[in-house]
Amino acid sequence: MLTNMAVAALIIAALYFGREIFVPLALAVLLSFVLAPFVIRLHSWRIPRTASVLLVVFFGFSIIFSLGGLMVSQATRLAAKLPGYQETLSDKVESLRGLMGGSGTLEQASTVLKKLDTELEQGNATGQTDNGPARQKTVPIPVEIQQPDPGALTTLGKIIEPLLSPLTTTGVVVIFVAFILLQREDLRNRLVRLAGSGDIQRTTAALDDAGKRLSKLFLTQMIFNAAFGLAIGTGLELIGVPSAPLWGLLAMILRFVPYIGALISAIFPLILAAAAGPGWEMLVLTALLFVVLELLAGQVLEPLIYGHSSGLSPLAIILSASFWTWLWGPVGLVIATPLTVCLVVVGRHVERLKFLEIMLGDRPPLSPPQLVYQRMLAGDPLEAAEQAHDFLKGSSLDDYCDAILLKGLRLAETDRRLGHLDEERLDRIASTVDELVADLEANHDAGATNLSPDISSNPGAAIAIEEAMSQRQLVEEKIGSPRSVLCIPGYGKLDEAAAMVLAYLLRQRGIGALAEEADALSTSKFFSLDMTDTSLACVCYVGQPSTGKVQDTVRRLNKKKADAQILFALLGTDAAAPSIGAVGATIARGSFGTALEAIIQTVSGQRDEMTVKDMMASDLTS
Repeated sequence: MLTNMAVAALIIAALYFGREIFVPLALAVLLSFVLAPFVIRLHSWRIPRTASVLLVVFFGFSIIFSLGGLMVSQATRLAAKLPGYQETLSDKVESLRGLMGGSGTLEQASTVLKKLDTELEQGNATGQTDNGPARQKTVPIPVEIQQPDPGALTTLGKIIEPLLSPLTTTGVVVIFVAFILLQREDLRNRLVRLAGSGDIQRTTAALDDAGKRLSKLFLTQMIFNAAFGLAIGTGLELIGVPSAPLWGLLAMILRFVPYIGALISAIFPLILAAAAGPGWEMLVLTALLFVVLELLAGQVLEPLIYGHSSGLSPLAIILSASFWTWLWGPVGLVIATPLTVCLVVVGRHVERLKFLEIMLGDRPPLSPPQLVYQRMLAGDPLEAAEQAHDFLKGSSLDDYCDAILLKGLRLAETDRRLGHLDEERLDRIASTVDELVADLEANHDAGATNLSPDISSNPGAAIAIEEAMSQRQLVEEKIGSPRSVLCIPGYGKLDEAAAMVLAYLLRQRGIGALAEEADALSTSKFFSLDMTDTSLACVCYVGQPSTGKVQDTVRRLNKKKADAQILFALLGTDAAAPSIGAVGATIARGSFGTALEAIIQTVSGQRDEMTVKDMMASDLTS
């Protein structure tokens, strides 16, 4: 742990102190992802690679330099016009001050302080003291130092010096981009060698997938942001805001900053609209332009063009923006999201860096069964219920119970066998499942679970529906009592949770079912077990019971009520089922769907009363 932290600290220190090299390299890598598709297209047209790279780099940076020159010229024009807007802006500030009330407490305190300061200055000017008259004030003699006129070389040096660092960075970026595009295959081969040449197929597939995904993402984002900036510039030009192209370019660049980029780009146009417009109309129209375009872009167009997310979690976007801004300044703020996306894609394909995808990616960190099990352990049925309702919007209740809830109980059973769950946690799991079932029963439509066949695609669907309805009527004749099917836990609290779920699914189908407590088969509780109106006793096991346990349960239930049929719902993952012999019990193994099918067939009399040693898992939805 300490070693990893030390390595991370060294990497961060290297990125910080070596930013003069790493910033151009990062910009070059991102630009190479944008320009690579054009190089590949030109190369596919039989143009040599060197010529393709030179053409793409030339046209790409020509566009960048043209936009930069446009920004400089617009900023220069705006600087010359700013003094003319000062009077208009001052008038609007005064009008706002009049609307808000001129004589506030702060304003009165400011007036008093100003008067006091004036009196103190006048007192110092008279020079009066307690000991005598004022001393004669000494007037200082002004001294002016004049420098000789600088030569032409000195003037040229002062002009070039501020431009030296940006020009150097730009030159390094151009060189890096050209060499990355020229040596693309060689760099790929070296990365394959670093990742390990023992699995070339997997490494190559990962690199190709990462390259295509990042190129598509960055190119699409750049085109989209350019279109956004063009719309902003055009709108501001129509409204009449000065230097509209400058603000359009600024909006395009700042929109790479997540969440707040468009807001930042709107500040200066709003101030300028307030200063340039004679009234408030220009300011209102400018604000509406930014609000409407940002809502249209962020909520409508972006999800349609490249999905709802960049592949990063919202917290990761904020943290990455803060980290890269602290590390590399404003340039880091602009490229924070693309750089973090690169790290997530690398973590997705490199096993050692998997933690990057887990910490920064937008994929759920836990699978649905793991999440519901974790909520059971925490005793939080609310989040589990929210997950269930979201799942049920596109799937059936049977699918949720088998694919998520049952798998969560199996995870709990595995931990129980390993001794990781004490009685308190087992009680918490059973209580959470009980509240979850109550929530589903109160909010879920019973008819939603009865999935009807598609008559248009299945010619025999009408016959299947008629058979299902006749079977339903036959079942209802035999299951009038609420205790017609008694779901009995086989061993402990996890089995009790499974019995609750199975009883709920039966009630959803109109079958009277009730779940007993975990110790219903214990010696102290068995004699008080009520099986008066029970036609079928369903013993639920999430784990794998022993053969002796099953046979003993069958004998005791037969003594309790001889005419009640017995069914064992073995819901664990073990493949082997106990050999029951001829004790008159049915085994349904594998899922809630299998148990439901066996119960319905048993209570409807469509099954023989012979022992069925094994029933393979099947779904009830077909």
